[in-house]
This record gives sequence, C-alpha cells and structure tokens, in this order.
Amino acid sequence: MLHKNLSVNDNGHLAIAGFDTVELAKKYKTPLYVLDTDSVYESCVKYKTLISKYFAEGSKPLFASKALSCTEIYRIAEKAGIGIDVVSGGEIYTAKKAGFPLKNAYFHGNNKTDADIAFALDCGVGCFVVDNTEEINALQAEAERRGISVRVMLRVSPGIDPHTHKAVVTGSVDSKFGIAIETGQALEAIKLISGCKNLLLEGLHCHIGSQIFEYDPFAEAAAVLIRFVSEVKAKLRISVNALNLGGGFGVRYTDEDPEFDYEAVLSKISASIKKSCAECGVEEPKIYFEPGRSIVAAAGLTLYTVGSFKTIKGYKSYVSIDGGMPDNPRYALYQSKYTCLIANKAGEEKSVCATVAGRCCESGDLIQEDVKLQHCERGDILAVLVTGAYNYSMASNYNRLPRPAMVAVGREGDRVIIKRESYEDLVRNDI
Repeated sequence: MLHKNLSVNDNGHLAIAGFDTVELAKKYKTPLYVLDTDSVYESCVKYKTLISKYFAEGSKPLFASKALSCTEIYRIAEKAGIGIDVVSGGEIYTAKKAGFPLKNAYFHGNNKTDADIAFALDCGVGCFVVDNTEEINALQAEAERRGISVRVMLRVSPGIDPHTHKAVVTGSVDSKFGIAIETGQALEAIKLISGCKNLLLEGLHCHIGSQIFEYDPFAEAAAVLIRFVSEVKAKLRISVNALNLGGGFGVRYTDEDPEFDYEAVLSKISASIKKSCAECGVEEPKIYFEPGRSIVAAAGLTLYTVGSFKTIKGYKSYVSIDGGMPDNPRYALYQSKYTCLIANKAGEEKSVCATVAGRCCESGDLIQEDVKLQHCERGDILAVLVTGAYNYSMASNYNRLPRPAMVAVGREGDRVIIKRESYEDLVRNDI
C-alpha cells in the first residue's frame, strides 16, 4: 500500500492503523474524515528527534497549523513536546482551547490586523513572525502600550524557486509573503526592528513552497539566509541566532511520487548549513522547521458512499459520491493528485477507469479524473487516501452542505474528535 499504516484486511477491505474503513463508514456515516493519531504523534516525535540530532542546540520543529487545526492536534503536539505555527486568531483560539502552551507558538501572516495582534498578545503567543514594516510598527506600538517585550522573527524572501506548483511557491522575490533580501528592504527592516525598544529579534524566517522532494532548495535558502546573517552582522553589528526554514517537505499521494527519506534530507541540509556558516564566518544558528503536511497528510483518509456509476458511451465514466469539493477543494484549486479505491473491494483488481465526481451543483466539483478503480455501484465505499492535510482545513459549506465528522483511530480505539455538522449548525449564525 501507499503508506505503512494502510493495508487490506482478511475481508478484502481497506484498513487504516488496523481499523476496517468499511466498518468505520457504517458506524459513523459518510462523508467521513479518518485520522490515525498514533501516526501523527510518531511523526512529531520523529521530527523532534532528527532535528535535535542534526542541528544546533535549541533547534526544533513547529507544527504548521494550517495543515490541520483542531484541538486534538494541539494536544498531540504538546504531548510530543514540539512547537506550533499559527496563522490566524482562530488557530490561536483553538490551540488555547486545547490547553497548548502558547509561549511555544509562532504567529505568521502577511496581514495581521490590529485585533489579531492584540488577541495574540492577550493569549501569550511566544513569537511573532513579522512580514512587513507596517506590522513591525503596529506590534511595537501595542507592545509599548502594554509595557512588554515581544520576540519577533523577520520573514524574508530568499528568491528561491523550488520547482513546485506555482500556487504553492512562497519564497520568490515577487511574493505577497515576506521582505526581499536582494532589494535591500530586508536589511532596512532589521534596522527598524533594532530601533524598536519593545521588540526582540529572535531570527529570520523563510518558506519557499510545498511538496518539495529534494534537499537542494532548502540548502540554497539556508545559504542565502546565512549570507544575509553575515551581512547584518557586518553592517549593523547585530547577531542573528536562529533561522526558520519553514516547511514544504513532500508527501506521497500516488505511487508515482518518490519515497522521501526525511533523515537523509535533514542531514544533508545540516551539512550544507555547517558549510555555509564556515564560509561566512558566523556561528551555527538554531534551526526551526515547520512541517505540517508531512506530519498529518498520510495519517488521514476520507470515506464516501458511492451514489452512482455512469458511463457515457464513447466518452467516459463517472463515479458520483456523497461529498466533493466542499470537503476536498484541492483538485478544483490545484489539480492535486490522489489515490482512490473502493474500500469494500480493496483486494480486487482496479478494472475500470472513471472520474470521481462530487455531489455539488458545479461542473468543476471533481476529486480525480480518469483514475483506475475497482468496479463499483451504489452503496460501495470509496476511499481517498492521504487527506489528513488541508482537506478539513479548507472545507466549506458550499451548496449548504454540512462539513463531515473526523474520527481518530489508534491505540485508544476509534472516537469522534470533530463532530459532524448538522443542518442547525448551518443556520446558527443566520439572523
């Protein structure tokens, strides 16, 4: 199977972490998100162990909340002893509700409002990743008003092309995120921060993109940042002691995607950083990473009930399901590839080619086009694999559809961690 937590059981059904997905669909109904929480925890611990092994003391992983934000995830992150990155007041509130120690949270975003800044400070968020000069000034004013000091990292654009989908490239000079190094604006922002008596510069941040399977783009970004650290030290007499290289490590969605050896990649990035530091004559900084997708994606899958199998003679076949773009918009947005199969016939050969279509009144409501599947009919259970990242986070109520429940599976058994929305939930805020 695509990932080690997936298997075909004695009944010929798809299983995740040993749990029969057909039985889960019967018990909890569909559409249904399923999350292997033991796998999530193990991935958190793996990152923590490898980063401690290969990078300077104090280096750490920060779970990227945007991949999957719910109270259970923050409980797992706290248990694993890792930090988090958050990008909104809602993510901060969710982490706080879960009891996560927000001193270990890093607050991102290219347009934090005054209300966002005040709320984050009220909640005790540990560090702000500042994105522009207006934010620096606003944060300084709020910190001064409160009489407190605030740790900040400056998000910079290193000008790196990671050769990934244009929609998820975030480290180029022409980007809504960060301040460009090569234009001299990042150096001016460092000067501005150094002149703010209530802001303490912790380090520099960059994020170059997503679904990256090579180590070279990360090494190139680190080299650019380290040269900039050397420039800051020479021109401003300011030492930068931490670099955040963001996230973006690739995940296998299909058999065509390469295997990704996280330890090999991290060790190569480490070696490159040591070399760059030696060449630039700077002390090796603490290194932070922000894995999100690579922690939760493969831990999740989504289950649907097939409504129909329709063949248009001379054209193509469609499998219609009881979910679609409201619970998984990624194909509509990015043409993201997924592995699909009929869960109750997982042991059978994939003998048909069909497009998986959602139930929305929208021609673009597709999950995958022209994929191989087992023969299926109304009532069968269709599984879409590797949906732990971004599916729930990006879910909507388009066509006034309630969002699905999420069920955790693992050593503690199976249990609901996010309730299924009801029709009443849909009108709760209507007046």
